[in-house]
Amino acid sequence: MPLSMTKEVFITCAVTGSGGTQERSPHVPRSPKAIAESAIAAAKAGAAIVHCHVRDPESGAPSRKLEYYREVTDRIRAADVDVVLNLTAGMGGDMVFGDPEQPLPLNAAGTDMIGASARVAHVAECLPEICTLDCGTMNFAEADYVMTNTPGMLTAMGRKMTELGVKPEIEAFDTGHLWYAKQLVSDGVLEAPALVQLCMGVPWGAPNDLNTFMAMVNNVPDDWTFSAFSLGRDQMAYVAAAVLAGGHVRVGLEDNLWLGKGELAENWQLVERASSIIENMGARVIGPAQVREKLGLQKRALGT
Repeated sequence: MPLSMTKEVFITCAVTGSGGTQERSPHVPRSPKAIAESAIAAAKAGAAIVHCHVRDPESGAPSRKLEYYREVTDRIRAADVDVVLNLTAGMGGDMVFGDPEQPLPLNAAGTDMIGASARVAHVAECLPEICTLDCGTMNFAEADYVMTNTPGMLTAMGRKMTELGVKPEIEAFDTGHLWYAKQLVSDGVLEAPALVQLCMGVPWGAPNDLNTFMAMVNNVPDDWTFSAFSLGRDQMAYVAAAVLAGGHVRVGLEDNLWLGKGELAENWQLVERASSIIENMGARVIGPAQVREKLGLQKRALGT
C-alpha cells in the first residue's frame, strides 16, 4: 500500500506509565500533583492528549486508587492550558504464575485481577474524554507475567466505556489485537470509526521493524484513526514513521527516558522534539480542539 503522510498530526504524551522507570530517572512523576504538572507542561509544549497512569506517591508503584485519579483529573482540568485527557484502563488484568513446574497457585504479590466494573471505576468517576482498552492477552516482558484481557472482559469493559460516552483508545500490541478490535466494532460493543494506538517493540508483542509496523497499519480500517509509538531509542524514529504511514504520534516517559545519549528527558522536552520532527517533515501539529472535532470527543468541565 502506498504511504499517505498525515498533514495534520496530534501528539499524545504518555506521562508516567506503570513500569519500574521511576527508579531510573528522577523526572518520572509519582505523586498526583507531579503527574498533573508534568502533563500540563507537556500540553504547553504541544501535546494535544495526555495519557495518564497513577502511582503511589511514596514508592512509585502502580496504583488504581480513585482519589489519585481524581486529583490528577481535577488538576489538569483546572490548568491554564487545554488538553484532552486519556486515562489508562489497563490495570487489574495482571497474572503472575508460580514456578514453571508449579504454576498454580498464582504469585499473590504480583497478581492483580479484578472485574470489569472495577477496572473502569476511575473512568466512571472522572469521565476522561479517552481511556485505553488493551485489546488482547499477551506475555508481557517478564518470564511469568501475563497481561490478561479475555474476549469476555474486553466486551464488558468496552460496553461500559461506550455507555459512559468515553472513547476507547484501542491498544494493539499485535495484529490479532486489531482483528479482535474489528470484531468488537462489528458486534456493536465499540463505535466506529475507532481510535487505535499501535504499540511497537513491547516484549513480547509486535517487534518494531518497519515490515511489522506496516502490517499493523494495513490492518487498521481506512476510516479509523491510528497513532503509534516504539520504545527507548526508537521513540523519535517512530514519530517520523507514524506520520509517513498516515498516523499520529505518541511520546513520553512511559516509553522512553532519554532525550539523547546520557541525557535524561522530561516529558515536555520529548513533546518539543516530536513537534520539531513533525514540522520539519512539512506537517502541522494540531491542538486539543481539533482533536475533539476529529474524534468526536466531548470536553469535560472541572469537577465532572
